[in-house]
Amino acid sequence: MAKHAGQQATNLASSNAEVAALVQRLRQGDLQALGELFDYYQEPLLRAIEARMHWSLPARIDPLDILQDAYIDASQRLPHFLSRPDSSIAIWLRLIVLQRLQLTVRHHLMTGKRDARREVSMHRPERAVRSRTSSPEDWLCDSLTSPSQAVMRDETSDRLRRILRQMSRTDCEILMLRHFELLSNEEAAQVLGISPKAASNRYVRALERLRLRMAAEMTAGSTVLPDSH
Repeated sequence: MAKHAGQQATNLASSNAEVAALVQRLRQGDLQALGELFDYYQEPLLRAIEARMHWSLPARIDPLDILQDAYIDASQRLPHFLSRPDSSIAIWLRLIVLQRLQLTVRHHLMTGKRDARREVSMHRPERAVRSRTSSPEDWLCDSLTSPSQAVMRDETSDRLRRILRQMSRTDCEILMLRHFELLSNEEAAQVLGISPKAASNRYVRALERLRLRMAAEMTAGSTVLPDSH
């Protein structure tokens, strides 16, 4: 257990050092570092997009296109980030990406030029199919169960999804940020506008409430949820 925790700490330190080095290059004028940062954060950024993608859009819009447009936005707004030395690059990129998504949704759903709700694509990427047919609760359910639990996942996923849909918005929000968008506690705190300690407490309470609800519906040990740390 201690060895596993030590490995996690080592991996985190290595990850933080890599991001810090990229940010330092960016601040020194190396624009290639911005592309490398987008690559580094691609998975959590795509998750943030997919969790908020309007149900009618993925057949027409690839989340990767949103990410590419956001990269252009970020390059144009880079002076704003560089002027704030204490800014988190992860939170700044997330903000840029979600603002680009909002603009895209507004363009396609609130203008009369094209009605995305009536359009159907015959050839859709697998990722887009998953986005349209899954709710954020579905994604969160998958993030809370590991591949080693595949056998029991089918037996527990319905219960877990039902519980997640019944939980408060506050609880689901912190769980989504930590487990689905893969944000650290400090990053989640910045998104929520609260202190890291408050974010940590909120996360622990939400996860404990989830555990208790699962325990009430399932036999002990049938599903193992992640440790609250």
